[in-house]
Amino acid sequence: MSAVQITNVAGIVRVHGSERPDHTALVQDDRRLTWAELLSRSAQVAQALAEAGVGPHDRVAFLDKNGIEHFEVFFGAAMHNAVCVDVNWRLAAPEVQFIVDDAEAKVLVVGPDFVPILDAIADQLPKVNKFVVIDADGSEPHATHESYEDWVGRSPAQDPGVDSDDEDTAFQLYSSGTTGRPKGVMLSNSNFFSLLPMAKDIWELDGDSINLTAMPLFHIGGGGWAAAGMYEGCTSVIFRELDPAALIKLIENEQITHAFLVPAVLQFMLMVPGVEEADYSSLKVFVYGASPISEEVLAACVKMFEPCKFWQAYGLTETTGAVVNLPPEDHDPNGPNKHRLRSCGVAGPGVELRIVGDDGETALPAGEVGEIWIKSPQVMKGYWHMPEETANSVTPDGWFKSGDAGYLDDDGYLFIHDRVKDMIVSGGENVYPAEVENVLMKHDAVADVAVIGVPHEKWGETAKAVVVVAAGSSADDDTAADIIAFAKTQLATFKCPTSVDWVDALPRNPTGKILKKDLREPYWEGMDRRVG
Repeated sequence: MSAVQITNVAGIVRVHGSERPDHTALVQDDRRLTWAELLSRSAQVAQALAEAGVGPHDRVAFLDKNGIEHFEVFFGAAMHNAVCVDVNWRLAAPEVQFIVDDAEAKVLVVGPDFVPILDAIADQLPKVNKFVVIDADGSEPHATHESYEDWVGRSPAQDPGVDSDDEDTAFQLYSSGTTGRPKGVMLSNSNFFSLLPMAKDIWELDGDSINLTAMPLFHIGGGGWAAAGMYEGCTSVIFRELDPAALIKLIENEQITHAFLVPAVLQFMLMVPGVEEADYSSLKVFVYGASPISEEVLAACVKMFEPCKFWQAYGLTETTGAVVNLPPEDHDPNGPNKHRLRSCGVAGPGVELRIVGDDGETALPAGEVGEIWIKSPQVMKGYWHMPEETANSVTPDGWFKSGDAGYLDDDGYLFIHDRVKDMIVSGGENVYPAEVENVLMKHDAVADVAVIGVPHEKWGETAKAVVVVAAGSSADDDTAADIIAFAKTQLATFKCPTSVDWVDALPRNPTGKILKKDLREPYWEGMDRRVG
């Protein structure tokens, strides 16, 4: 790590580009960029952004799968104290349009796979000054929008030299809203740099690490994890497509030392033929999170990748990722602390946890279930252009209301029990029922609907639509299939219901609120942990 203190995102590439210019910064397939080359390319992007009218605090939208270009745009924007907004590439065109417009992005950079989405929404994005398309190998220049290589290549590699302060926004990541509107989570330099002691001291990332960047960069577990390793000056190996067999080969070929993955990916890796024959000797630390893991999968992974250390991480986008960690010594399925495998672990550095009762005020004692509140320098700056939502989520004295229900044991270990909010987590992706319900209500066959999370063997849980059929429509398999197909035209597939149940009326309380717990109960009966 450099002796020069890095205090903002642009400082990462500026310092390492100067102090370790020849060290490899990024690897993607056969492409390799040194820190000096990444600094030069980022400076070119910064100049191209300036030409498009981007200045301090402006937003630049990016829509593509994991790739080197993300980091060039991420750092290029940061050199202006602007913010790169990575858009979830799994979203449907109307969702992408909303986020880009809501962020007031002045530039939209799109990967070759997503040109059809760009074509569908470009005329609905009046705030965007410039559309740029990343060149696919061997492709012809795009007829309407400028080629990324042409756009970058005609700008000089001159850093504009703009600095940013602790409270300036470093990341803006979108999560779906509880009311159906996606929320832009603003994470400041201070939020991000408060996470870094954990990355170094607990997860043991350093300048010699070979860090796997496999999770989507529009997630804090992707972009935040990658940036934490880059802060230390390490080499980041980019994995664009989550192919478990290819991932196993990549670990061996690139000598990966550190990785963050969701449990579903670990489970898929164990299913690959010949998985036990690969060389995992380079692995030092595996961090996993975003959804629970079964004891069977965890035990198999610990044995397969031995002596690699396993850490579980619990956190949210609003807390800049991990705030609770389960350490390696609690990962022995046959040890005296086996019961702790059902927990998320203990509070990280500078983190306070509180379990709050139904009155929204009373702190509950050990063993009692309530809403998990978190206080930490990692708690977000706020929601973009949503001061009321911010005030509802963060108390005046800095406690963030997670929406998860759980309890602390006598040793300070956090156990998640349920959700206070209705959010569904499917394969590590957050799904808010209100957003899905708003779309389904547009379907002619739907008179009333509630969306709930039900158990799913592969993804932890998945969305189910409980529908009151409209007059003149049939409550049958064909109608159900049509409702699901309609949802996929408006929403990302992971948000869409995978099944439909029919009811005569939805259960409601006297004020008209749907009793989601009553709807969920039959599907989760007998399970201690009512989350996926």
